[in-house]
Amino acid sequence: MPQYDYDLFVLGAGSGGTRASRVAAAHGARVAVAEEYRVGGTCVIRGCVPKKLLVYGAHFAEDLRDAQHFGWDVPSPCSFSWRRLRDNVLREVDRINGAYTQTLETHKVDIIPQRAAVTGPNSVRLADGTEKTAERILVAVGAHPAIPECPGHEYGITSNEAFHLDEVPKRILIAGAGYIANEFAGIFHQFGAHVILANRSQDILRGYDEQIRDRLLQISTMKGIEFKFDAGFRGIEKLDDGCLKVSLANHDPVVVDCVMFATGRRPNTEGLGLDSAGVELDETGAVKVDGDNRSTCPSIYAIGDVTNRIQLTPVAIREGQAFADTVYGGKPTKVDYECVPAAVFSHPPLAGVGLTETQARQKLGSVKVYSSDFRPMKNVLAGRNERALYKMVCDGDTDRVVGIHMIGPDVPEIIQACAVAVKAGLTKADFDATVALHPSMAEELVLMR
Repeated sequence: MPQYDYDLFVLGAGSGGTRASRVAAAHGARVAVAEEYRVGGTCVIRGCVPKKLLVYGAHFAEDLRDAQHFGWDVPSPCSFSWRRLRDNVLREVDRINGAYTQTLETHKVDIIPQRAAVTGPNSVRLADGTEKTAERILVAVGAHPAIPECPGHEYGITSNEAFHLDEVPKRILIAGAGYIANEFAGIFHQFGAHVILANRSQDILRGYDEQIRDRLLQISTMKGIEFKFDAGFRGIEKLDDGCLKVSLANHDPVVVDCVMFATGRRPNTEGLGLDSAGVELDETGAVKVDGDNRSTCPSIYAIGDVTNRIQLTPVAIREGQAFADTVYGGKPTKVDYECVPAAVFSHPPLAGVGLTETQARQKLGSVKVYSSDFRPMKNVLAGRNERALYKMVCDGDTDRVVGIHMIGPDVPEIIQACAVAVKAGLTKADFDATVALHPSMAEELVLMR
């Protein structure tokens, strides 16, 4: 039997790779993980965690304006320090990075702070030229922001750089209309920037329920965020005063202080050497895997965004856990990709789980839709004319709830419990039989008619 340096060599110490490494080591495997940037990956270091902290900071802009209606005397205007928030957020990122690192060290996982590339079914080469062998290799290198190939694209930034800006730009154009684009549009707008969101198509947030995303578009426009649709990028020119002139298809050029690309993410497989082991990639560059996360090379597995299945941190963590339990724990486990909840931390946030109304009609035919369109109590007293919308999509034949979709304050906190209900196959009658919690926004879920 061949002797290897490790039982498992993991490429990438993000959320998925860290979980797989820790659990495999807990099962008794000899594990090493190579990470060229920082332990924690995109989510912890330059993704959802620091982004959510910025969202919290941005919410104070409206909360402080509303406070006077609740009896608080707040200076107007209030002063805001972007650098203080930025530095506090980065300090918290450092803390979490340390916690992730300590977790791996506690489980005796060897952390190698270098890039590693595959050189064969059981071997990798580190950046310093060192070769390591392993019985199995797990690819968990994630994805990176996609940048359009247009003249002057080098003048733009991505979400990676947004967390390190020295100041909030007075005018920013965000390219894209997915969750990253809409989240940062809300963040920068609340911090005082004029935000232009430019998208090459006519839709925002494809995949979310149409009514919910239309409501976000309506509210965002009312707040002052500017949208340009059918606006493909043609180029960016840097002017003498340092401003950026952006040329867009079907629109007049615009001049801004910053351009941010939020035009999707691509798997980090380029230059990884996977072809040397016969690992097949799909047309997006993602690793092809089976239900057990195994690639076309029997000794190489892949999890997380590099497989381009569902690009969400909790999914990568589930995949890492399932891999380690299956291969090293004697507990065969497959990830269930049905009813995965998702949220967009826009202003206001939206969230959903299960089938949208359109998807349900295409799949089931007979569908019943219930909704509640209301003004949250807090908004009423604050004089804020901003309405929430909750939707429940049901199978018309069985009454089973197949989807719940929401926009309004705190809906990401509510949708997690909704996901349990949808996954459990509860019916509209089950919701109706539940006593409402009053006064709350969530009570609308059991009062829909």
